[in-house]
Amino acid sequence: MLKDFDEELEVERQKEATLKTEYQTKLQKAVSLDELKKQREQVMQYVNLLEKQLPSKAEMDALLSDINQAGLGRSLQFELFRPGQLSVKDYYAELPIAVKVTGRYHDIGAFTADIANLSRIVTLNNLSVGPSADKDKPGTLLLEATAKTFRYLDPEEIAAQRKAAKPKATK
Repeated sequence: MLKDFDEELEVERQKEATLKTEYQTKLQKAVSLDELKKQREQVMQYVNLLEKQLPSKAEMDALLSDINQAGLGRSLQFELFRPGQLSVKDYYAELPIAVKVTGRYHDIGAFTADIANLSRIVTLNNLSVGPSADKDKPGTLLLEATAKTFRYLDPEEIAAQRKAAKPKATK
């Protein structure tokens, strides 16, 4: 008769050890909860700051104008300035812009620095610098690049993106 109780006691002792381990784990999480909430708040502030660097739909034209003005302000000649197809991602849209400019070495360098210092996020990709084909202007260089700018999606666009993704997921 006591043998059954002895086995039951042993099972309960094993449960006790498991419960103590779970308790320790949950206690550590509870103790660090305030710190995690502070970190989450800091991350959210950082995300909000970065989102402000992304232009809205209405600000895209002004940003394109700023890129153009950066080149003209450095006395560069634009051979090509062609916005490409807007690529929509989960929470943002990416707009590539094909750019070809000619000018002096230092002016091209200053132009790339001006692009980097714009208040909005613009990256220069696939850079290629070489001598200009214009024989009338010796010492000029040709910069070919893809400038990519990003904008955040409006809540309506995000909702439409999710709605469009649902039918694909069910197939």
